Amino acid sequence: MAENRGTKQIAVNRQARHEYFVEETLEAGIELFGTEVKSLRNGGINLKDSWCSFEHGELFARQMHISPYEKGNIFNRDPLRPKKLLLHRRELNRLYGLIKQQQGLTLIPLQAYFRGSRVKIELGVCRGKKLYDKRADAARRDAKRDIERAMRQRG
Repeated sequence: MAENRGTKQIAVNRQARHEYFVEETLEAGIELFGTEVKSLRNGGINLKDSWCSFEHGELFARQMHISPYEKGNIFNRDPLRPKKLLLHRRELNRLYGLIKQQQGLTLIPLQAYFRGSRVKIELGVCRGKKLYDKRADAARRDAKRDIERAMRQRG
């Protein structure tokens, strides 16, 4: 059976780019059960308040809500259970050192998508924004939007 190698976006954490400076991104696999994957195919995921933490040398996504599958009955899992992220040992060690060494950095899931038949998570190494940083970004975004509107009205 031929496997589709395209990517299909499932969910995006829009709030993350507003709340954090994203310094680096990387792709990770995620360990899921069958009913969770079926729920993802229906778009049943919320990344809004999710974050990642290290536990015993492994990386887990916390507060990532995957809705229970309607037809999953007893096979459904807890929607907020910690989900193990799959990375190479070298990547895990580098991220662990980066997060522990530099104060204020955290790992945030930015988006979830299918690559072929596999579920992937895009992680961001992020630093929190201050209130004035958020205001400056909003002002920059509004100015850009006003310029684009003016160009469309001219042309």
